[in-house]
Amino acid sequence: MRALGEAGATATPVRRLAEIEAVDGLVIPGGESTTLWKLATAFELMDPLRKLIASGMPAFGSCAGLIMLADRLVDGAEGQQTFGGIDMTARRNAFGRQVDSFEREVTLRLNGEDSGDGQDSGDGEHGTPFHAVFIRAPWVERAGAEVTVLGEDNGRIVAVRQGSLLATAFHPELTPDTRIHEFFVKMVKGTS
Repeated sequence: MRALGEAGATATPVRRLAEIEAVDGLVIPGGESTTLWKLATAFELMDPLRKLIASGMPAFGSCAGLIMLADRLVDGAEGQQTFGGIDMTARRNAFGRQVDSFEREVTLRLNGEDSGDGQDSGDGEHGTPFHAVFIRAPWVERAGAEVTVLGEDNGRIVAVRQGSLLATAFHPELTPDTRIHEFFVKMVKGTS
């Protein structure tokens, strides 16, 4: 909530459908995707959240949130479902177990444009380093044609955007850098 507040948003915890329907955007946090799925199922939120996301509600998922926004999942728990919305295949725990967690700089292109010539495409974010915290993190194994790759780590896709949906394999909220949250706030406001 700190990072969203610093990015200019009013962050509100939500637990029920009426609370979710009252916000302009949704952050699906890191944690455990199996637990998120089981809780959403137990509280009868799976289908309503799928519908809200499909209807264009802006959503940002970090780590387990990336998994929950994936249309396809590799190495999920038996029967595990996601909210979907991003045409990607996510691999759970792709970087290893909890003890394999790490931090390092990744390259981000928050404008989603890469001219291929190594030149900044106008917003100052082409190839900008971001200190990323990976905790038992997923990666994007395959991204569809409509998905914009925003960040990679050693050739693995770790940040994506498709329309009003944003996802990172890492936890940007664990750093003082609020650029990703600022980018999401602009998406919610319709200015990015």
